[in-house]
Amino acid sequence: MWQQLFLGFIGFSAGFIVAGGVVGLLIGLSVIPRYAGITRTASHVMLYEDITFLGTVFGNCFLLFHWNLPLGEPFLLLYGLFSGIFLGGWILALAEMADIFPIFSRRLQLTFGLPLLIICVALGKTFGSFLYYYKHWMP
Repeated sequence: MWQQLFLGFIGFSAGFIVAGGVVGLLIGLSVIPRYAGITRTASHVMLYEDITFLGTVFGNCFLLFHWNLPLGEPFLLLYGLFSGIFLGGWILALAEMADIFPIFSRRLQLTFGLPLLIICVALGKTFGSFLYYYKHWMP
């Protein structure tokens, strides 16, 4: 029993750390303040950040403990809508981050090996994906 409690605590803590990193990246990319600025609700930025944090904590609990919410198709549609908005925000924020790469490569004077670097990154991501699915590491 103590071993299961310890492993549960370690799993929850590891998930909490990863979720905290995701929230930190969200805040670092200014996704939440940008949404608040677009919707003209900047006075509620702290509320948005708190809700994002609680979403990561509850998402971690749902994944770890396999909780189910029998709320039906309307909730599923609402979840799909908000997930799409969230994913769109990530895509736009990461697209803006991609503007940094040309500046970074010019400052490092990285002109010779840039195509090789891009190919190595792509091959590493591909190999990592194959390894991930081959070892069945998905939840």
